[in-house]
Amino acid sequence: MDTKEILKKVRKIEIKTRRLSDHIFSGEYHSSFKGRGMTFSEVRQYQYGDDVRAIDWNVTARYNEPFVKVFEEERELTMMLLVDISGSEYFGTTQQFKRDTITEIAATLAFSAIQNNDKVGLLLFSDNVELFIPPKKGKSHVLRIIRELIEFQPKSTKTNISEALKFLLSVMKKKAIVFMLSDFMDENYESTLKIAGKKHDLTGIRVYDKHDVSIPNLGMVSMLDAETGKTMLVNTASKSVRNSYKAYYLKMVAYYEKSFSHSGSGTISSRIDESYVKKLLGYFKNKGAR
Repeated sequence: MDTKEILKKVRKIEIKTRRLSDHIFSGEYHSSFKGRGMTFSEVRQYQYGDDVRAIDWNVTARYNEPFVKVFEEERELTMMLLVDISGSEYFGTTQQFKRDTITEIAATLAFSAIQNNDKVGLLLFSDNVELFIPPKKGKSHVLRIIRELIEFQPKSTKTNISEALKFLLSVMKKKAIVFMLSDFMDENYESTLKIAGKKHDLTGIRVYDKHDVSIPNLGMVSMLDAETGKTMLVNTASKSVRNSYKAYYLKMVAYYEKSFSHSGSGTISSRIDESYVKKLLGYFKNKGAR
C-alpha cells in the first residue's frame, strides 16, 4: 500500500470513527471512566442548596459571610490500546477482515479519549510486542496510531496474549484504561491477566467472524492456518471434524470469558457483521451506571 492510499484510508477511518466518538461515545466514555479523584478549584459565595459540609470556615470568618469550596474531578486519564495483529486477524468472510473492524473500534476509542483530553497509547502484539507507542494527547497522535493500525506488518503470525500483558505491566506504572482487542484464540494468560486487572481498568474486546464459530460443509478443502502458515487438507463433510473444531473454538471462548471474569475485567464480543457501536454503547452505559 503506497503512502497516498494509506493516507486516504486513514482519512476514511477518521471521518467514520470521529463522528461516532464526537456524537455518541464521548459522554458515555466520560461517565464510564472516572478520574483519579477531586481537586480543589476555587471558593465562591454560598448559594441556597449548597452542601454545608463544603463551607470554607476560614474564608467565611474573614468576610463575615458564607463561602464554599468548589472541587472538580481530576479527569486526565491514560488509555492504552493493546491490539492483536497476528495472522488470524486477517480472516473475514463478510465485508471485511477482523483486523479492519479492530482498527475501527480502536480509532473510535482513541478519539473518545482525546475528546476528554486523555492520553492514548498503542501496543501492537503477535507472540511478542511488535510496536509500542507511548501515550500522548492530540489529534495528530491519534492519526499516527490509526496509520500504524492500517499499515504495520508484523514479524510474526502467532499470538501470545500473556507476553503483551507482561509488557504492559512493565511500561505502565500508573493505573490506565486498557482495551485489549483480539479474537482471543490463545490460552495460558489468565494468571498474567489477574495481575493486570488489579492494576488497570481492563476490558477485552473479542472480534470474530461467523465462520470462526463453525466450519461449513464444503467437502474436502485445502485450509491455511494463518498463524503457523501450514496448509492441510480438511474433510469438512465429516461431522466429527466439524464438531471437533467447534468444541475447540467454544473452549477458547469459554477460557476468554472465565479469565476476564476472574480478573475483575470487562468483556465485549462483537461479530464483524454486527454493529460494534451498539456493543460499545451498551458496555459504557452499564459501566457508567455501576
